[in-house]
Amino acid sequence: KQGGAWQEYVHAHLLPRLFGFELLVAPYVIAHLKLGLLLRELGYEWSKEDRLRIYLTNALDEGVTAAETLGNLGWYISQEANDAAQVKKSAPIMVVTGNPPYSGHSVNPGEWIAKLVRDYYFVDGQPLGERNPKWLQDDYVKFIRFAQWRIQKTGHGILAFITNHSYLDNPTFRGMRHHLLKTFDEIYVLDLHGNAKKKERAPRGGKDENIFDIQQGVAILLAVKMPEKKASNALAQMHHAHLYGERKNKFAFLENNHVGSIKWTTLPTLAPAYFFVPHELKRRKEYERGWKITEAMPVNSLGVTTARDEFAVAFERRTLQKRIAEFVDKNKTDAQLLQEYGLHNTESWNILKSRTRLRRSRQPEAFSRYNYRPFDTRWTYYDSAILERDRSEVLGHVHNQKNIALVTLRRSRTQEPWNFAFIGEYPVDKSFITSLDNAFVFPLYLYPNGDFPPSLFDYDNGRRPNLSDRFIEDCSQKLNLQFIPDGKGDLKKTFGPEDVFNYAYAVFHSPTYRERYAEFLKIDFPRLPLTSDKKLFAKLAAKGAELVSLHLLKSRTVDDLISTYPIAGDNVIERVHYEKKKAWINGAQYFGNVPENVWAFKVGGYQVCEKWLKDRKGRVLNNDDLTHYQRVIAALKETMRVMAEIDKTIPSFPLP
Repeated sequence: KQGGAWQEYVHAHLLPRLFGFELLVAPYVIAHLKLGLLLRELGYEWSKEDRLRIYLTNALDEGVTAAETLGNLGWYISQEANDAAQVKKSAPIMVVTGNPPYSGHSVNPGEWIAKLVRDYYFVDGQPLGERNPKWLQDDYVKFIRFAQWRIQKTGHGILAFITNHSYLDNPTFRGMRHHLLKTFDEIYVLDLHGNAKKKERAPRGGKDENIFDIQQGVAILLAVKMPEKKASNALAQMHHAHLYGERKNKFAFLENNHVGSIKWTTLPTLAPAYFFVPHELKRRKEYERGWKITEAMPVNSLGVTTARDEFAVAFERRTLQKRIAEFVDKNKTDAQLLQEYGLHNTESWNILKSRTRLRRSRQPEAFSRYNYRPFDTRWTYYDSAILERDRSEVLGHVHNQKNIALVTLRRSRTQEPWNFAFIGEYPVDKSFITSLDNAFVFPLYLYPNGDFPPSLFDYDNGRRPNLSDRFIEDCSQKLNLQFIPDGKGDLKKTFGPEDVFNYAYAVFHSPTYRERYAEFLKIDFPRLPLTSDKKLFAKLAAKGAELVSLHLLKSRTVDDLISTYPIAGDNVIERVHYEKKKAWINGAQYFGNVPENVWAFKVGGYQVCEKWLKDRKGRVLNNDDLTHYQRVIAALKETMRVMAEIDKTIPSFPLP
């Protein structure tokens, strides 16, 4: 058909004959017709055997022939699969381009592509050592791996994709980055940003919009492999550029620019991270001299996943006791409980099995305080019959034990300043310090309830420190102090686990530390710089101890209330807002004399004073609640004071 009539023809005559395959085949058919018309207009003469070399296939399936039978279309579909298989196996494909799907839960579980992606599980010949490398099975990663494989097979070519941009700096993808650098000669990344999850903003604070109607930021990847062979150990030249701003401006830039006109930054390709984003090299070496917290405190895990907060977490113990009693009550049916509490069976949790097991093994000690959010301790029933993942192999060390734990992140998906260090003393929720990323929990002491790395230290008083021998040795040599395995030392001849914890807690709360190393704190676990100055260590350990006491609300200073609650009423939280040092909970009642910087203070992703109130909307605050909230206000004010004093105590970075 000529001119614009082709689309009318497709919809009126061709598509109705496709026996239900319209959605699958229509784009493919239209592409054929469009290109066919273009070639005809250009004067191409068609013979009877000619066809456009466009094939309908799943790129992530291995190139094998097929013999499907699909009614009257059977022969055509089968022939198409055979033709596509031959192309995959033998045709010299030199360009692979597209916008593959971004799907963390891959819909392409084929063994062939999964095996290829396994190459990304290694970096510099060593396993990544990732506990949960599931993001490497994202569909867009599989398409990149397919394109890389296909161009390698040809010997030269170009990979041109627009995809999720998470792989550019996420540590889980360092093997993928290294593998791409080894394969290609030149790599260009144009980061289009627009990540709503990270709340990305333009560098000067302006709006940053995604070019698509999605929350996930995106980037254009151009990877070039030359026909000439490079040295086997040579890595690609890495080029990078940013593009921030409003969508219309991004479109205009892309429309009017090409690879040659963009101002690229050439990046160093350095092990072990092989970042595809700019980073400050000199400061990075300084930062990496510190101890990665996972190497200093080797026993750690993600926080608890309840998967059913409305049932598994409660403000009061008695409320939770009532729920558990109903859960095991034989007069209640599974269906009733599922409906009443909004529960759902999952692949890993079944209400029938859980109720049966809990009837046999219900324990009073399973009722546990629960570090739900900063300064927001609630109750849970600490048992896998109720919780989706209790992480008991690690969090069992803080359940009904005298212990504390550092809570932090591996990486932050937000552009906001890094503030992801807090403390827990009970089982910790995975969203304890942010709803965007899972919290990691590092108990200070280990109790004899599991199989853990060997240590020079036996269990003392029923526990031993969760500090690696190498880390302890390094601390001891730098400070010229002897380590004791429990409690605190005198910091003249000895030091203990709690001194180390308090010192680390102080350093991680240093505003200068957070700002100086912001670039690195956002991409992996924090690193702890050590000092050889005994006096500095002692001063920082003391400041850290102050913060620990404040954040556990055990410091006497939090009882010196700075806020007021002057108006009597029903104490129901209806609408939370802040105005002129007043934190309002309804139309008549408020907490007065709340400093603006205290109201705005954040721990992780949460604005603490606002979060605590909003999470209780509709509840009646009792006297304990009112006092607790005012103690939190005092604790936050004191926290800011101590953080400023920590910066005054530290003479400079790197630490002496």
